[in-house]
Amino acid sequence: MTEPPKNPRQREHQANERTFLAWLRTSISLIGFGMAIARFGLFLQQSQAASSPNSLQNNLLFDSQLLGISLIIVGIIIMALAAFRYNQVYWQIEQVNYRPNRLIIWIVTGLIMLLGTLSLPIVWGGNKQPSPTKPDSSSLPLLPK
Repeated sequence: MTEPPKNPRQREHQANERTFLAWLRTSISLIGFGMAIARFGLFLQQSQAASSPNSLQNNLLFDSQLLGISLIIVGIIIMALAAFRYNQVYWQIEQVNYRPNRLIIWIVTGLIMLLGTLSLPIVWGGNKQPSPTKPDSSSLPLLPK
C-alpha cells in the first residue's frame, strides 16, 4: 500500500515544479530558435552576396538577425520570470495563500505575438533575391555577322 505523503502540500509543490520546468523548456526553445534564425539569416546574406555581388541589400525594419537576437532576449526574460514566479508560488503554497496571477501569461503572450508579427515580413518576402533584369537591347554590343 502507498504511504500518505509526509508533506500535505507535496502535490502542489510538484505541480509548481512541473510548471516551472515547462516555462524553462519554452525559454530554451525560444533561445534555440533565436540562435537558429540569426545564424540562418547570416548564411542567407553570405550566399546572396556570393551569388550576386551587386545585389540590393534588404532594408527591412526587422531582419532575421535582429529577430533571432530578440528571441534570445525574450527567452532569457521568460527564464527569469519563471524563476520569480516559481519562488512566489512556492511561498504562497507554504503559507496556504495561493493566488493565481495571469499578468505573466499576458506579458509572455504579447511578446511572442509581437515577435511573430515582426517575423512575417522576413518569412514572406524578406529573403527574396532580386530578379535579374534583361539588359536593354540598345546597350548590347553589336556582334559581327
